[in-house]
Amino acid sequence: MQHRSTINTIFGRLRTVIDSIYNGVVAINTGGKVIVCNKSAQKLIAKPMKEIIGSHILDIIPESGLMEVLETGQPVVGEKMKINDTVVYTNRTPLWDDGEIIGAVGVFQDISQIEKISRRLSSVQRLSRELENVIESSADGIYITDGRGVTTRVNSAYERITGIKREEVLGRHMRDLEEKGLISQSGTLMVLEKKRPVTILQQIRNSKTVMITSTPYFNEDGEISMVITNVRDMTKLKALEQELEKSRALTERYQRQIKEMKLQQLQSDDVVIQSPAMLKVYETALRAAKFDSTVLLLGESGVGKEVVARLIHQNSNRSEGPYIKVNCGAIPENLLESELFGYEGGAFTGSRKEGKCGLFELADGGTLLLDEIGELPLELQVKLLRVLQDKEFKPVGGTSYKKVDVRVIAATNKDLEREMQSGSFRRDLYYRLNVIPISIPPLRERPEDILALIEHFLKRLNTRYGVSKKISSRAMKLLYNYHWPGNVRELENLIEHLFIMCDQAVIDADHLPDYLKEHRQQSAFEEIAVNGIVPLKEAKRIVEEKLIDMALKQAGSVRAAAKLLGVDHSTLVKKRRR
Repeated sequence: MQHRSTINTIFGRLRTVIDSIYNGVVAINTGGKVIVCNKSAQKLIAKPMKEIIGSHILDIIPESGLMEVLETGQPVVGEKMKINDTVVYTNRTPLWDDGEIIGAVGVFQDISQIEKISRRLSSVQRLSRELENVIESSADGIYITDGRGVTTRVNSAYERITGIKREEVLGRHMRDLEEKGLISQSGTLMVLEKKRPVTILQQIRNSKTVMITSTPYFNEDGEISMVITNVRDMTKLKALEQELEKSRALTERYQRQIKEMKLQQLQSDDVVIQSPAMLKVYETALRAAKFDSTVLLLGESGVGKEVVARLIHQNSNRSEGPYIKVNCGAIPENLLESELFGYEGGAFTGSRKEGKCGLFELADGGTLLLDEIGELPLELQVKLLRVLQDKEFKPVGGTSYKKVDVRVIAATNKDLEREMQSGSFRRDLYYRLNVIPISIPPLRERPEDILALIEHFLKRLNTRYGVSKKISSRAMKLLYNYHWPGNVRELENLIEHLFIMCDQAVIDADHLPDYLKEHRQQSAFEEIAVNGIVPLKEAKRIVEEKLIDMALKQAGSVRAAAKLLGVDHSTLVKKRRR
């Protein structure tokens, strides 16, 4: 009894061992009956154990191959087969006892997980190859260390940029490379110390300079597991920088030449410009000329608004079309509407039977300058607004609208914003006209133009009448210092008057009108009175204050006053503020 109990114990433990094996185990006797089947095999077969044990192997696993092993007595290793829906590898071996086959055993290994792992490994290998290609394809040098600062990888661009071969650095610590003089300073070591990206200039073997950016890579525990360094060749950057500087210098040179050419073109077009203020006006006008937007010219009477308007027309795509000017303040109100928009035959008493074209219709395809727009009556402002918005108008006495393609330029010496507030100018019309406002400064604010205009007007008169009159420096000084309330028109008329009335070759100060002679600049010492002893510092302040006040009154602008005083514009602004 004890012997049988021992055998049962041994078989029980053997059963436990077999059931604990991860792979499936099936054994058959010489008759093909299943005598052993562990739990892993049962799971593959997907049948109750009582249906498996004692059943023929062909009924349980038809494709097991165990019957062939019984017949041949030869083991079969590493064969792939399928049990139900599971792919397995099988090793089949005959069971021998005293040189006689007593059965066969098959071991079945589920390889579905292995295949998944294999696919993942293949994907990882593919990604690794792609990453390697990306690193190698980078134009920048790439240098990688682990979290301790030991070099793990460099790309070909790093070798090319630095001249350092990868075998010189792979597996070496960055501190060792510093000490050996291979690099001047390690960005990697700085990253490991500061825990953040750094960018420095690094010298390679104390000769070539490169710019490096080292960036830490943190693992899930917040520790630096890798430092990636990008290396850029400063030689190419320096060359690009030099090329950029050359391009900038060339651009500035071309811009200066273009400005000079523009200025020469303007001068040849009977336009005189010397002051920066007027140069800006004409540059704006030329830019506006390329488009059909409405332009509003603002400025005192006589500053040259009509000259600017003609300049815009001549440089526009309408230059071949008509250019018509109408002074809205010079035509009686009862006639202004018919002048602008025309009338049908018999529209009013005294009108022509055939009617009359208005200025808008005559200017079709061209430009219409509405001078003194501030004088336009309110009822006509409504009609003008419709022309600007819808490009159509109705003649006086007409029943249908006419289409028209006209570029409108408006000009005024009035403050239209104040006119709007008083109700004499429509707000909607103002905004429709004020698309491109150009403010033309008075002559007193651009004294640089005075002498140039005098020479221009005198040269034109000399050419017209075939003489060669000149103006003396004394006369020029008086003309320059005058405040010119009538602006360019007043200056032009005066030069023509002097040209005609002076019978000498040189127009001198004595030939000037009395109001110009009386406008001589008074001496500063005649204006400054000293009533008692004061500290020199205080006296200096008083004199400066008085001179600045006198210069501003005479010149009319800070820039012109600075020129009279012989100081920079910024200096005068600072002194005036103090």
